[in-house]
Amino acid sequence: LRDMNQQGVDVQVVSIATPLFGYHLPTDQGLKLAREVNDEIAAMTRRWPQRFAGLATLPVQDIGASVRELERAVNTFGLKGAELDTVVNGKSWDEPEFLPLFKAAEELGAVLFYHPQPNNNLVAEHFRKFAMGNSFGVPLEDTLVVAALIFGGVLERCPDLKVCVAHGGGPACFGMGRMDRGWQVRSEARTNISHPPSHYQARLYYDSITMSEKALRFLIGSVGIERVVLGSDWPYVAWDPSPVAWINSLESLSQDEKEAILWKNLEKLLGI
Repeated sequence: LRDMNQQGVDVQVVSIATPLFGYHLPTDQGLKLAREVNDEIAAMTRRWPQRFAGLATLPVQDIGASVRELERAVNTFGLKGAELDTVVNGKSWDEPEFLPLFKAAEELGAVLFYHPQPNNNLVAEHFRKFAMGNSFGVPLEDTLVVAALIFGGVLERCPDLKVCVAHGGGPACFGMGRMDRGWQVRSEARTNISHPPSHYQARLYYDSITMSEKALRFLIGSVGIERVVLGSDWPYVAWDPSPVAWINSLESLSQDEKEAILWKNLEKLLGI
């Protein structure tokens, strides 16, 4: 709360720290962990209802258990959805086994927020000495989950699904032209979707953590201002100025655009 006050943040959407996802655990232990975390986050939202909203964590090694826990988190506690890793024990989110979870989230109106674990990313081993695992590997995994949700047909099968991807979606929007070209010339890219990938990209939400004004403007131009929301990576990223102050300092953003990113889009997305 002290940090929030210093950073000009009225409401924080709280979620689990990614190393604690626990997807590798046996289902009973994963469910126990998820319920413990969700109970604690729900307690925060009850104690400070004007300052906190919450996202659940789910034992996605068992989709049935995940659906039930998501229903409990949303219907019993009023949490706004769930935070998810970009991979599940080596599996991508386009696997058919995950579709019931997407259908359940769509029906509940729950937001699914994707944030990768830095120690899981694809380039960590290759670029460890340059700290590229976090600076580039993490946004690369954001891009891969965008591609999985689009090419896997998740967004086509669940048109009302609410999904937000961290770090501006990584370089996904920059690479969308190549994805469209692949869809045009490769039949396997058209297996699950009836439109080019760019048709689906503005169905997703993206947080503002691009660390670059030019990149943020490119993101807004690609998906529309109404699909960009404030992110912080708190407490792992040291901000100076704060995320709020950074957005407010950007000369290329109009006042209406700043207000959309800072609160209007999130209030609409989360229903708060």
